[in-house]
Formats: sequence, structure tokens, C-alpha cells
Amino acid sequence: MHGEESTVAQYRIASDPHIHFGQPCIAGTRIPVYCVLELLQVGIPFDEIATRYYPGITVDDVKACVQYATELAKSEEIHLAEVESA
Repeated sequence: MHGEESTVAQYRIASDPHIHFGQPCIAGTRIPVYCVLELLQVGIPFDEIATRYYPGITVDDVKACVQYATELAKSEEIHLAEVESA
């Protein structure tokens, strides 16, 4: 991500050890990122998540959850074992 885009999730997603055992949540709420991602996974539109499921958040908060997950996946280190030839 570039410049301003890379900071969106940084300001909208927070981890607090006293809220959901430190699970990342939408800042200022007790809504875990994974709950929003699960709704997206089953095809619920961004605006419906923000209006019907979690009326206290915005579409930008939902987008920040996706960005957070994307950044997490991009930063994951993959360690592959070498396979010996027979």
C-alpha cells in the first residue's frame, strides 16, 4: 500500500488486551475484525454490514478490516522445507 492508503487500517483497527483478549477490533468499538471478515466471506455487502449488522461503523471501517487482513497476509512469512530428489 502507498502513503495515505497504508495508514487507513492503522487508525481504524486497534488491539487492546482488555477487549476480546487483544483481538484486532474496529477502533472505538468491541467489534473484532474477524467478525466483519466472516460477513464479507458469505457475501454480505459492505454497506449492509455497516447499516444492518453493525450500525455503529462505516463502510470505511469495513474496508479497513479488509485492508488489515490483506496487510497481515502480505506480511506473513512462509517457510518451505526443501524436498530432496529421489
